[in-house]
Amino acid sequence: MDPQTSSRAWTQRETTVIAALGVVFGVLYLGWAQLWLMLQVPLGVIMLDVMFGFWCIVSIIAAYIIRKPFVAFGSEVIAAIAEVLTGHPAGLVLLLTGIVQGAGAELPFALTRWRNYSLAVLLAAGASAAVFSFAYTWIRFNYGSLSAGLLITMFVIRVASGMLLAGYLGRVLAERLHRTGVLAGLAIDTTSGAPSPKRA
Repeated sequence: MDPQTSSRAWTQRETTVIAALGVVFGVLYLGWAQLWLMLQVPLGVIMLDVMFGFWCIVSIIAAYIIRKPFVAFGSEVIAAIAEVLTGHPAGLVLLLTGIVQGAGAELPFALTRWRNYSLAVLLAAGASAAVFSFAYTWIRFNYGSLSAGLLITMFVIRVASGMLLAGYLGRVLAERLHRTGVLAGLAIDTTSGAPSPKRA
């Protein structure tokens, strides 16, 4: 096997971390969905866009920690599977949602050839996931019947939510997790400027 290809393959530990994050956030996503269902009645359809970013956060956290190809995509799909298995009302269609959002989050990392995990790229990943999701929900929920003004508002809010709740908050949570020492030896630990507690 080519050394470069081998270095980009997920190790057993990395796979375990990605899977664990996907399952944990899949359960959290389900809880977030229940909150959204309660809030959309009094606050309207735009709540989906306001809350959107959190449904992509695991892709940012996992990618920032592991820093290898397809981690953002894989973790988001695993989270979608976990949601389906724990009883999300959307059912199996949620798997397609996870694929779309994961692909969107993965794109900015792929464009840097998985070499840049700066805050700017993380924000771009959150925004990209939002754009992919908006195109998907446009088709799924017939957004073409909505007014242009509402569509623009929804799009801007969703992209902002993706950047803040996925990109920015994802980085914050990953850094806090790193400081506990449990990520020692992973890419975030070996490339971060701040040493983990276990190496400090």
